[in-house]
Amino acid sequence: MENLKQENYTKNGHSLSKAILPILFIMLTIFVFTSCETSTSYEKTTLGIKIDIDSTTLEIQLYSPSIARVIKSPTGNGFEKESLSVIKNPESVDFSVTENDELIKVSTEEMEISIDKESGSIVYESPEETLLKEKKGSVAFTPFDDNGNETYSVSQTFSLDSDEAIYGLGLLQNGKMSQRNQKVRMVQNNTWDFVTFIQSVKGYGVFWDNYSPTTFNDDSTGMSFTSEVGDGIDYYFMVGKDADGVVSEMRDLTGEVPMFPLWTYGYWQSKERYKSQEETIGVVEKYRDLGVPLDGIIQDWQYWGDNYHWNAMEFLNPSFPDPQKFVDDVHDLNAHMIISIWSSFGPETAPYKGLAEKDMLMDFLTWPLSGKDVWPPDMDYPSGVKVYDAYHPEARDIYWNHLKEGLFSLGLDGWWMDSTEPDHLEFKTEDLNNETYLGSFRKVRNAYPLVTVGGVYDHQREVTADKRVFILTRSAFAGQQRYGASTWTGDVVASWGALENQISAGLNFSLCGNPHWNSDIGGFFLWDFPQKLEDPEYRELYTRWLQFGAFTPMMRSHGTDAPREIYRFGKKGDPLYDAIEKFIHLRYSLLPYIYATSWDVTMNQSTMTRPLVMDFSNDTKTHDLNDQYLFGKSLLIAPVTDPMYFQEKISGKDTFNVENFDTIKSSEVYLPDGTDWFDFWTNEKLEGGQTVTRETPIDIIPIYAKAGSIIPIGPKVQFAEEKDWSDLEIRIYPGEKGSFTLYEDEGDNYNYEDGGFSEIGFQWDDSKKILTIGARKGEFEGMIESRSFNIVLIDGQKEITTKNVAYSGNEMVLNL
Repeated sequence: MENLKQENYTKNGHSLSKAILPILFIMLTIFVFTSCETSTSYEKTTLGIKIDIDSTTLEIQLYSPSIARVIKSPTGNGFEKESLSVIKNPESVDFSVTENDELIKVSTEEMEISIDKESGSIVYESPEETLLKEKKGSVAFTPFDDNGNETYSVSQTFSLDSDEAIYGLGLLQNGKMSQRNQKVRMVQNNTWDFVTFIQSVKGYGVFWDNYSPTTFNDDSTGMSFTSEVGDGIDYYFMVGKDADGVVSEMRDLTGEVPMFPLWTYGYWQSKERYKSQEETIGVVEKYRDLGVPLDGIIQDWQYWGDNYHWNAMEFLNPSFPDPQKFVDDVHDLNAHMIISIWSSFGPETAPYKGLAEKDMLMDFLTWPLSGKDVWPPDMDYPSGVKVYDAYHPEARDIYWNHLKEGLFSLGLDGWWMDSTEPDHLEFKTEDLNNETYLGSFRKVRNAYPLVTVGGVYDHQREVTADKRVFILTRSAFAGQQRYGASTWTGDVVASWGALENQISAGLNFSLCGNPHWNSDIGGFFLWDFPQKLEDPEYRELYTRWLQFGAFTPMMRSHGTDAPREIYRFGKKGDPLYDAIEKFIHLRYSLLPYIYATSWDVTMNQSTMTRPLVMDFSNDTKTHDLNDQYLFGKSLLIAPVTDPMYFQEKISGKDTFNVENFDTIKSSEVYLPDGTDWFDFWTNEKLEGGQTVTRETPIDIIPIYAKAGSIIPIGPKVQFAEEKDWSDLEIRIYPGEKGSFTLYEDEGDNYNYEDGGFSEIGFQWDDSKKILTIGARKGEFEGMIESRSFNIVLIDGQKEITTKNVAYSGNEMVLNL
């Protein structure tokens, strides 16, 4: 009978042979009579099963052996949805369905999904343990009028283990690593970028595929997602076994990460705002004169002129008289430039007029409010600026066509897509009733950054494969990692607490599958520092923030209220200037390591900034550590987030700050258990599983290399591609076996997608002290055929350096 139900019976009464109908009728009558309280009929589909339980239609769709989609709706109100985030097509998965009096079980080789036949609640298990449970009776569909569309607010609650750490939810400014016992209202805004995804230290993830305003809550009653609008509940459960595995599953589901150009990993300078063509070029020239490396300069807003021409996507401001020469001059200085573009347009712009004709603009207040460039805004002169309907494919076409003609044609290197959340000022509930191509703005609110950023990426990819898309953006949603975008943490107000918060913000964002993020080095606003750069406390804060920024995916100095160029902090020989320059040079020396890590992200679904729980989940002390992380898989970074070198002085009735670098201060650092660590600065070897005290003068933050690491060190340069990597130092930190793959390609095109790249593998046998340099794999135009490696073995006290090794692409075995 059970097999008959599994293979032949469906709730929709599919046709059966007339010869067996009488027998089947008798059998079904007996079954229903004897077990009416627990009997539940299900339909076995090509992807899983579909079943009605307790007035709810539940469908399990298997996208892979380790990914399941769960769809729930009130019985009779089934729905179909084309996901904005999920791009994976379901695989053909081998699965089985079994049943007893209480449960229906759907099993693959990676997981078992048990459905309670009475309540419809689900339990997810791996072969080793129970992973996650839906709380019984917690599914909720509450009728909701969405601008005349009768739909639901939807909610689902899960039960977690009491000591279970969870991560994700996007880029949050709450300073938390684990998101246990948090309540988060998820509506995209300037400094909080939301992704409705969590992953657990137990090695699973949940993506709540809903784009409306959503509340995440974890308390004594359970962990829940509650969304304002949903025709049904739609979420994905994935088994990854560890954090890397979960990230891999999330990217498999929502998109892989393309390679960023090599130059984007250099140093970037910006401010709000360079007001002329001459000023912007002058900054690049000054860096070249000082010999301080620089790869990127950013032109912020109002190169278009007044606010009525907001985001015209062309140079209308007379202070930028020759746009082509502007771009060419930057390139002639061996630098790259990206430029500010927005998700909104002023009423006097061509894009606005074209979009308005087709009713593709939304009606709510956005930045800037006034047509006059004054603060506070003069509302006697409203700007009339409106956000465009990025959900509409034709609107995205219009956006790109103007961008291509006005700016891309000049040879700009990328896009600073500001306000992609977008800015929503003086919020009114009825604003969410704006109708978009995909329904109400309320229904799709949180996915706005995904579709507007995606529109630019997709169009540029259609135009050329000779230049990689690079987008700096202020907001993100699930799947945005596939669009060549680096998200920054918004217009944060500078403080020591804000600096520390950026660490956990970026790490949780990374655990959502999006590896590229950064922050305004020094904080955007200096509201707490009225003396601006004259305040010693702020100068120290900026220096520490820059040191942290050297170990994020994008190293970018930016802000308002005061300029941030290195020469604003003194001159060579001054402590702060020297500290800043030291870390910019350090960033460039690590470019071979960083670029190889970038390839690991693209090729192997890895993560660039790694919370310590990713690599040391067995060490429970790492589970909620919010101020340390691995940069790549080898370097532990512990940014200094407390002031040490300014002092308050009192003179008469006045209190003021002064710098004092005479006394060396210290920071405490936790070294995870299970491996040894080497102080990056001194090469001292230390055991893991302990908290150590590290001296932190103004030009030092604690950095430790994990035993077994192989780290390439590049040449001293003024920009990323000034010198090739024909002569690299290769540092080996012994104590464990190790490996590293040196990756190279053409730097700024998509030929790598067709095999245009090379890899050189390094293997360290710690027991035999043998380094094997593998045969080079692959080739590309301009590849270095012969090179030298300077091998440096670190022994914990001193460096043992071999003579340079000539390498021409064949395997070499070195006994060290």
